[in-house]
Amino acid sequence: MRILAITLALISAVLLAVGTQLQNGAVGDQKKAALSGRSHLKLNQLVQLLKRPQWVTGLGLTLVALVMQFTALLLAPLILVQPIGAIALVITSILNAKITKTKLNKPSILAIVLCTTGLGAFVVMAHQVAEEPAIDDNNLMIILAMAITLIATFGFIFYIGASRFKPLTFILGAGALFGFVATLTKVVVKRLFQQDGFNRIVSFKAELVTDGLTLLALLCMIAAGLLGAWFVQNAYASGPPDLVVAGLTVIDPLVAVSIGVVLLNEAMNAPWPIMLGFVASGVMSVIGVFLLSKVHPELIKDTQKPLG
Repeated sequence: MRILAITLALISAVLLAVGTQLQNGAVGDQKKAALSGRSHLKLNQLVQLLKRPQWVTGLGLTLVALVMQFTALLLAPLILVQPIGAIALVITSILNAKITKTKLNKPSILAIVLCTTGLGAFVVMAHQVAEEPAIDDNNLMIILAMAITLIATFGFIFYIGASRFKPLTFILGAGALFGFVATLTKVVVKRLFQQDGFNRIVSFKAELVTDGLTLLALLCMIAAGLLGAWFVQNAYASGPPDLVVAGLTVIDPLVAVSIGVVLLNEAMNAPWPIMLGFVASGVMSVIGVFLLSKVHPELIKDTQKPLG
């Protein structure tokens, strides 16, 4: 099963890289970047993208990649599957550099190395201490409170208008939201099929609190997924595809695995050196994403364009 999960995760990473490149190219035709590098898509522009075969193809590949990723998560532990997605960052960076004829500068390469090394170290350490206890109601309520707060915060950003924000805002938003999507997906599936929730529901013996929380988790997962998709499209409109993938393959798993460690007690017996290593490697990856958002040659090129 683990070999199949690794294979699916590898294919998912390749499809995500190609799908991201296609969508970024299609959305790029509708960019309205100012000197500050800010750009956004309005809802009517998102609807117009449905008429673009390149964008639809990229969306299709991305959806297939997500299905494969979630399937892999069902077959193997999250800490084994998630790091493989970092390969998409390397593939996308090389692919985008060739397509746009933009040579990656040394700071960008350093940023990519920081992202992948930090995430890899995080997951290797997690693999040594990971456990998978049952998800109780108290911990789920904390996760839901965090998810609802996150959805409300980024929903407010959506409401007041994306044009006020820079690319990094969309990257962080998409990564954080999809990190909760991955976490809530695991929670819902586990509580339904491993903690007997599905059988209780179909036999009309549902427990009000326990199964009500599972239903709320499902609703939050859908809301976070839809809002995260909007942030991803605005990320395409305001930055290069490898920066978008950096958010999805670094911030996403860091959020998901951090919740697993802190709230789901998947590292309850981890010694302090490992816990400190989690913090250090996580900070390294986040610094890599931040650095990439500042030094990527395409973003530097955009800020040097004259207005007019």
